[in-house]
Amino acid sequence: MGLLETEQKQSKMVGVGLEGLPTTLINEIIVKLDTETLCSVACVSRALRFAVSEALPLSSSLDLSAFSPDAQTLNHLVSRCKGLKILTLDCLRLDDSSITIFLGPHIQELNLLRCSLLSYQLLRSIGESLPNLRLLTLELSYWDLPEVFNRNLVQMLTGCSYLESLCLKIRGAEFDATFFRSIQHFLPKTVKILKLQPVLEQDVIRFIHELRVNRNILDTAEFGIPFSPASPGFKLQSLSLVLDIISDELISSITDSLPFLIELHLEDRPSKEPSPFHDLTNSGLQSLRFCRHLTDISLIRSRHNLPVYFKRINDMGMFLLSEGCRLLESVRLGGFCRVSDAGFASILHSCWHLKKFEVRNALLLSDLAFHDLTGAPCSLVEVKLSSCNLITSETVHKMASSRRLEVLDLFGCKSIADSSLSSITCLNKLTTLNLGGADVTDRGLSVLSQGYSPISHLCLRGCKRVTDKGVSLLFHGCGVISKTLTALDLGHMPGISDKAILTIAAVGTGITELCIRYCFYVTDSSVEALATKRRLQDGRKPLRKLDLFHCTGLSVKSLESLKRPFFQALKWIGLGRTCLSGKANEILNERPWLTLCLDGCEMGCHDGWHFHRPETRDH
Repeated sequence: MGLLETEQKQSKMVGVGLEGLPTTLINEIIVKLDTETLCSVACVSRALRFAVSEALPLSSSLDLSAFSPDAQTLNHLVSRCKGLKILTLDCLRLDDSSITIFLGPHIQELNLLRCSLLSYQLLRSIGESLPNLRLLTLELSYWDLPEVFNRNLVQMLTGCSYLESLCLKIRGAEFDATFFRSIQHFLPKTVKILKLQPVLEQDVIRFIHELRVNRNILDTAEFGIPFSPASPGFKLQSLSLVLDIISDELISSITDSLPFLIELHLEDRPSKEPSPFHDLTNSGLQSLRFCRHLTDISLIRSRHNLPVYFKRINDMGMFLLSEGCRLLESVRLGGFCRVSDAGFASILHSCWHLKKFEVRNALLLSDLAFHDLTGAPCSLVEVKLSSCNLITSETVHKMASSRRLEVLDLFGCKSIADSSLSSITCLNKLTTLNLGGADVTDRGLSVLSQGYSPISHLCLRGCKRVTDKGVSLLFHGCGVISKTLTALDLGHMPGISDKAILTIAAVGTGITELCIRYCFYVTDSSVEALATKRRLQDGRKPLRKLDLFHCTGLSVKSLESLKRPFFQALKWIGLGRTCLSGKANEILNERPWLTLCLDGCEMGCHDGWHFHRPETRDH
């Protein structure tokens, strides 16, 4: 009771102080805050609640993607925004009726994310209600026939004739489904940005061919809508596809028909080993030279279904790509198992404007590719080298010359050791560091704690030689990371126990996202410490996301710590495979705004929400 009484007194003191501030000063602060923060501060005092109610009607943009509102909360917020033009929602707990009541000609940009309960009928409603729509993003769950989706898609495209950007993702669908098969017949010629998932390679080739040629009126009786042929002036600038296979034929179709492309993102997920006669080869990469405006290229062979690679591309293919596309600023490559250091280095040395460089699952990529990085003309801002087993600390030493580096992702590079961390501390613009699976120890974290890198996101997942002592050293060093760190991943680390979590609760004042999944020695004491120490006082920031998946040391005693008034700002929690998973309804009755995941999704369920069981979709 003493803890609760103290908190109540502090809340009253804060409220009295705010009531005394000039109204003009409060309003000036309010207009600079995002929607989530506005919702939080409105609960602090009457003065702020009134200021928020005055500011909302003046807002033309509303972003509720940071949490999952229910229909009542959404109605309360959106109904007050009279001049709304841009709306972004996390729709995990919303159905069609929750959305359609707000649709109207005033909406120009609509982003509906994680739509696990929305039906394909919503597409028709969008076409009927949003004639002035310019940008649309939809993440839908696969639950009905592709034919139903296509019928409603046609109705939407017919009604939204001014679309400039269209992003449609059907999560959980297989590639044998015929989504987007007839999209080329009705796509507005104003579209410059197109993102589709999933789509079949042959459907894409057919679709691109239709965009290129000016054909006669064709029979669209099955939809009952007259067709207007695509204009020869149709100019896509950005194309992003997740498909069954990337082939030379696909690349050739794109380069022949879409010469004005600036961004090209392709990811395939083969369900079987690609045929040697139907795959991407050096010739396909060479044809990309016809896209003379290309600045952003992504070619990823995913291991989503099975471990497959681009086996018909070698260093020559990379030479051709780097020579033909010298304007590239961003390059993402995944699954190029036969490309060696020479091929990857050619991109670093030929693309003078390169800022982002990502390579995944490259079996032959080693330190030699970065040997002469100081002589490269590019100024790298982001480097990601995921699961490249030949990369060692030597590469990190070379990265120290890239003083503009902001993101360094070395996840799965198991030969990265403590010796590399002294070079990382010299990167004074670095904000994101991923050392997942690296061979770093407590001594390495001690070095990192002394540096000047303003790291806000740190991943140590799977670093088996890091213990509680290392976490303590990280937060008690004289460097800046203890003050700048906001997101920390300690998952799959056998050396982490309650001691590390108690340290974070006591001195990790800026931590808002914490992952400790598969930490078997974390017990109820850790949850209690996070609940009672993470208060809005002394400059501390509250936890917003907490991943406790498979923390088998927890018991039902932690249930009380997950109820009010603790964890006041918590928006997402993962409790799958713990003793608490059976108490989900009890927790949600206490915290209706909380997204509770029992399915093992990564933080925020961004890539797993569509697989949730029906009983968890209502959360």
